[in-house]
Amino acid sequence: MLTSDKATTPALHASSQLSVGLQSSFAKKTFGAIRFALFFLAATKTAQGLAAEVDNPWLIRARAVHMNMSNQSAPINALNVPADAIHIENRTIPEVDITYFFTPNWAAELVLTVPQRHDVSLHVNGNSTALGNFQHLPPTLSVQYHFAPKAKIQPYIGAGINYTQFHDVKLSAGASLPLELEDDSIGLSYGAGVDFVLNKKWSLNVDVKKLQIRSDVLLNGNAISSVKADPLLIGIGIGYRF
Repeated sequence: MLTSDKATTPALHASSQLSVGLQSSFAKKTFGAIRFALFFLAATKTAQGLAAEVDNPWLIRARAVHMNMSNQSAPINALNVPADAIHIENRTIPEVDITYFFTPNWAAELVLTVPQRHDVSLHVNGNSTALGNFQHLPPTLSVQYHFAPKAKIQPYIGAGINYTQFHDVKLSAGASLPLELEDDSIGLSYGAGVDFVLNKKWSLNVDVKKLQIRSDVLLNGNAISSVKADPLLIGIGIGYRF
């Protein structure tokens, strides 16, 4: 006995919609990163012919950076938890960045650090409850414009993309309520800074950045809240040009 195609059409349509829905979140996160990477590669190739204008195109900095979390979160209605109750610990971390100057004004900066562990707590009605901790690794790639490359004081601005990996997540709202985070986060970054030139090789640096770092909070695989860490980074350090 043959089955009518019309009878299977709604099921196939529903399956297709589910597949699209599952893929859309990942696609939205990665499309911007892919587009930025392609633009960056094209700009790199174009700028290779201009690099001869820079005597010392490489700059490496070491900074101490304070991460001040914005701590915005969605409410958890099932547990009577209000909005913005999930707090992620502020920390001061070590950081290394590598900058390459394509021209005296234009540069690319890659910011690196080691995995960082943050404590997480729940703040409700003046009471604080520990939820646990997690580790994250947040490398950031930016394109910068330096306004006064020949001056003793060299301000700059920059914008780019941050990719954060979450791992070793140890969060719980109780013995029977283990919590998880998403595997990663892709977001924008932007900031500004200034180099104070000491001599041809050495400089002091002050840098401020804002990152988008976000994740759903998961219970048994289902999202029960979302967190916007979105840290403000304030760093001070020393740079070496070569």
